[in-house]
Amino acid sequence: MTDAARRTVRTVVQTTVALAVMLPAIVDAFGIPASLPWVALAVAVAGGLARVMALPGVQALLPGWLRTAPPDRAQGGDGSGA
Repeated sequence: MTDAARRTVRTVVQTTVALAVMLPAIVDAFGIPASLPWVALAVAVAGGLARVMALPGVQALLPGWLRTAPPDRAQGGDGSGA
């Protein structure tokens, strides 16, 4: 995969996750009733996607260039890997 293709895929994934995280605020800002079935489903899916993407196991499955934190920080948090 070329470097440009990697950057494009990473940007699309990051944008999708960012929109998923912001979806509840977007719905609220536009005044869309959260009780509408499609809005409730979209917010639930967005929340689930954001939580799944943040799991350490999912981060470990992603290629290094797509992870949100370097592998050493994802493991121990202090760079020690423990």
